[in-house]
Amino acid sequence: MRPKETKNKLNILLPWYQFVRNDDVQRLMKQPKLTAIIQSRRLTLFGHIMRMDDNADAKRILLASPPADWRRQLGRPRITWLITVQQDLKQHHFTLPEAADLAQNRPLWRMMSMYGATQS
Repeated sequence: MRPKETKNKLNILLPWYQFVRNDDVQRLMKQPKLTAIIQSRRLTLFGHIMRMDDNADAKRILLASPPADWRRQLGRPRITWLITVQQDLKQHHFTLPEAADLAQNRPLWRMMSMYGATQS
């Protein structure tokens, strides 16, 4: 390849004046969707936190439940990060306790969390 072509692969495929949708560019460049990358990173972080010691602040905060009399302020979203992780896990057919156990096996968890980004 010439140096100019290695700079931007898309220049080889399309002229600069042609209108192309982002989805088409992602497909041509064989890039995963951004939402899949975010989901993969979220699951990777969840696995990292689940492998932490039970006394680690991050794990205690993540798994803690608010007091019974606590109410969310008006206008604040009801969805928490953990609920979002549960929705991500549902796509992989896992529950939260199953995923917490699976996360202890780091190579297996890494493969499972990366599966979402590579399959989009």
